[in-house]
Amino acid sequence: MKLLHFFTVFFAALVPCMTASGQAVKPASGQAKTSKPNIIFILVDDMGWGDLDSNWSQENLNGRTVGRKNEFKTPALSAMAREGIQLRRHYSAAPVCAPARASLLLGVHQGTSRVVRNNRFDHPIEDSHTLGSVLKEAGYDTAAIGKWGVGGGGQSNGPVTGGPHQRGFNYFYGILDHLAGHFHYPSESRDIFEYNGYAPNPEWKNIKEQVPLTAYSTDLFGARAKQWIMDQRKSARKTGKPFFLYLAFPAPHGSLTVPGTPYPSGGGVKGGLQWVKKNGTESANTAFDPKAEKDKDTYIYPDNSRFPNEVAKRHSTMIRRVDDVVADLIHLLKDLKIDNNTMIVFTSDNGPHNEGGADMKHWHGAQNPQFFKSYGMMDGIKRDCWEGGMRVPTLVRWPARIPKGQVSLQPGQFHDWLATLADAAGVPVPARSDGVSLMPTLTGHADQQKPGIVYTEYNHGGKTPGYKDFLGEHKGAQRGQQQIVFVDGLKGLRMGVKDADKDFMIFDTLKDPQESKDLAASKPELQARMKAAALSNRRASHPSKTVFDTALVPAVEAKGVPGLKWSLYEGEFPWVPDFRQMKTPAVSQGVTQTPSVKMNGPKKRGVELTGYVNVPEDGAYTFYLTTDANKGSKAFVRLHGMELIDADKVYDPGTEVSSDLGKESNPVYLKAGLHPIRIGYVGTAGSGSTLTLKWKGPNLPKQEIPVSAFSHSPDGK
Repeated sequence: MKLLHFFTVFFAALVPCMTASGQAVKPASGQAKTSKPNIIFILVDDMGWGDLDSNWSQENLNGRTVGRKNEFKTPALSAMAREGIQLRRHYSAAPVCAPARASLLLGVHQGTSRVVRNNRFDHPIEDSHTLGSVLKEAGYDTAAIGKWGVGGGGQSNGPVTGGPHQRGFNYFYGILDHLAGHFHYPSESRDIFEYNGYAPNPEWKNIKEQVPLTAYSTDLFGARAKQWIMDQRKSARKTGKPFFLYLAFPAPHGSLTVPGTPYPSGGGVKGGLQWVKKNGTESANTAFDPKAEKDKDTYIYPDNSRFPNEVAKRHSTMIRRVDDVVADLIHLLKDLKIDNNTMIVFTSDNGPHNEGGADMKHWHGAQNPQFFKSYGMMDGIKRDCWEGGMRVPTLVRWPARIPKGQVSLQPGQFHDWLATLADAAGVPVPARSDGVSLMPTLTGHADQQKPGIVYTEYNHGGKTPGYKDFLGEHKGAQRGQQQIVFVDGLKGLRMGVKDADKDFMIFDTLKDPQESKDLAASKPELQARMKAAALSNRRASHPSKTVFDTALVPAVEAKGVPGLKWSLYEGEFPWVPDFRQMKTPAVSQGVTQTPSVKMNGPKKRGVELTGYVNVPEDGAYTFYLTTDANKGSKAFVRLHGMELIDADKVYDPGTEVSSDLGKESNPVYLKAGLHPIRIGYVGTAGSGSTLTLKWKGPNLPKQEIPVSAFSHSPDGK
């Protein structure tokens, strides 16, 4: 079977944004004059879509209205929803924390994450572009505070690998390993680290002994975030730099641990959480409250004390505490007079959990997501690829750019945030990013939104719980190898995959969020495209082998004429950009018979080559690329939607790199025929500008790809 044209295979349908009254959104005025925003990205742990109060308003937009007996309030988040946009069909990268965080930080979906993938924990994400490194290059001061969870070393006292300070963040304060997120009084038993890249001699420090045992993690990280923002604004008077803060709370992950005191009154510069140094220790002011030790792990918000069971009281209190920090942060932004031009993103790493956590000292039973319908009107929880495990509560507020009261039903996914924040910061989207900028949707221009990819693969040996709210056919469903792919706005889902040709269930999750009506029987042509898209947008990963790895990627049905199309862009690029998302047009275009980058034009340039490569026979192929040795020369190659060759961030110009993407052999399995190829190059013009592509495959020794293998569509499609 061959793919139809690769640009249209894999993208979700566009859905307009609506205001609270159901009207189309008008963009905020004066947008073009806005300077680079400060950015706060808040990530919580295991908070379900249904745990966000605002998601239950305007239920007619949710595709299914359900009764909810119990509810708790999130007033600050509800205000944030009114003052910005709700993304009600936003998806995590995976239904569990570590792979979700890896994809978020790297801007890639789980089909192209190389190390932290499927169910891998406490391994370092690869050295590639991240939210931190991209915004740092854009001129931002960058900080990560809270839970990291995608680095090595950590609690084992080994050397730290893939730590935040090694992945683009100037400052870090928090916990490194994922298990530390189970402990909400972290200094009792877990390591806490700090790195200050602004210090004369920066070093990675274990500061556990400086944190009092009464420090509650939400308060600790919230207070540290406030203090860092205030310190940054003082330095910004000289540097003029905006800031990016990645604030990752462990709450409401189990163990179900609550604070010992009420939230401090007020907020902002002088109220709310404050950073206090006392007797050689440092923490939030709540840790030094006289009641903090005596009442540790006992405080329940008055509104939540009415619930009949302890687990519900604690789960709702953990989320309400985060809600209070959000209010405190917004108060701070207003005090500092930077609220108008600060973007705040709030989301969760996956669906709701049903766990008790690993902290036995503070173990209070397992969370029951049924009580609050934390999964909303959907089926599934954490580790399920049903909607309830994947769809996450998501809000964005930016008074200067985002119109108030929007509700978007456009599908998007975690890997879109790197592209979105790069766009907001005014720098090109890296070619390695699988995402598209969501700025058109956020700013009231949903009709201009580029379609994006929604893709997930996740393997877990458990089953979907048999909750009474769930459909009978979903109760006890064996997870196994799960895979999600969206095509034409419809969701393809397969579970327990043991063969790459297994059929997808197909759902219209806009109208049917519970996934009750499988449309597969009526859509055989779509089934074929979903199977092709599922293979052509992913790469195998040695640390996480799957049944898809050796399946042959179908060729496309296309009529090609000789040569590759080229587009020439002027500029000095910090990385190979995704030229499809460039704000400035190409200065010239044409056709070249070889992968040449020697076009006449500006000295500092980027070149994009697009077309097809004709694979002579079925089998396993390895590709090789070499650029010129000029300083700053880089390249990135995609085949279909998958990353093929990465000669970008850590590339040494003039050296050969392969499509293995690592030390081990990792061939690409291809059907004979035409395969779409997209080559990006940045460098300096001159006779020395070169780009060489080679391959080897079945009955094909390593050699330069012949000119006759390249073609392009004459009509531009």
